[in-house]
Amino acid sequence: MIYKDFQDISLSRLGMGNMRLPVKRGKIDYEKAQEIIDYAMEQGINYYDTAYVYHQGESEKFLGHALKKYPRDSYYIATKFYVMADSNIERTFNEQLRRLDTDRIDFYLLHCVNEETADKYMDPTRKYMDFLMEQKEKGRIGHIGFSSHGNLNTLEKFLNWSDNFEFVQIQLNYLDWTLQNAKRQYEMITERGLPVWVMEPVRGGKLASLGENYDKRLKEAKPEWSVSAWAFHWLMGLENVGVILSGMSTMEQIRDNVSTFKSEEPLTKEQNLMLLNIAAGYQSRLAIPCTACRYCCDGCPVGIDIPVW
Repeated sequence: MIYKDFQDISLSRLGMGNMRLPVKRGKIDYEKAQEIIDYAMEQGINYYDTAYVYHQGESEKFLGHALKKYPRDSYYIATKFYVMADSNIERTFNEQLRRLDTDRIDFYLLHCVNEETADKYMDPTRKYMDFLMEQKEKGRIGHIGFSSHGNLNTLEKFLNWSDNFEFVQIQLNYLDWTLQNAKRQYEMITERGLPVWVMEPVRGGKLASLGENYDKRLKEAKPEWSVSAWAFHWLMGLENVGVILSGMSTMEQIRDNVSTFKSEEPLTKEQNLMLLNIAAGYQSRLAIPCTACRYCCDGCPVGIDIPVW
């Protein structure tokens, strides 16, 4: 496993996302999910990301259970406060400590900053940042960040709101580099001296297979890499990228990803050009830029399973 320094600690470049854990009859399959976590720990992954709303609130509980048998200083927990789930940050935070069965959260994020939520987070009457800084002073929060799903104007406004953020998490991959202005988002965060955490590096699995012709070209260029590995190696070429999160649902996925992160191997200039050309062709066939995060499903007034459509 390769690592990168963040302040005074060393974080695995590959982080374990816990939004897409294996399920059985609609619930987290604890046995299979524990196997994934155990393998992650064995292979040196030390960053575990979850959120208050993942798996309808069960992800935090599972992660607390799964990591309990390991020394607390052998891993870092990241979770998030989502204002649309419960606007009371103190109540949410205390519940998260109970769910995770821990006395501290190493990386705490304001979740899903976008055009709907940004002003709620910044509302001075709610004093959210005051609360976060108070918890940090008490040692109950290690580092403060936010995850952004907003447009460039919203991202800029939020970055300007506070100097207390230490990292920013964005959707970043070689397709969204141009499709969703990820390049400019990355630049804006980097210009402020903040490291970038990556979510959706393979767009919810979309970049794990691009279609027979594109997959064949990539396999011919680098037979020992999976198609998804190209997305991770592309990210390795971005100097300001720190943790790269992957929501791994199967042992096959985590074994492949761990193999990818055994060495720091950014794409060559020729490989990068080929991949971006492939992305342009793939993008022209992409009707809707869905990552299957399912955030939209609960709010759909007619109950459509949107990612399936």
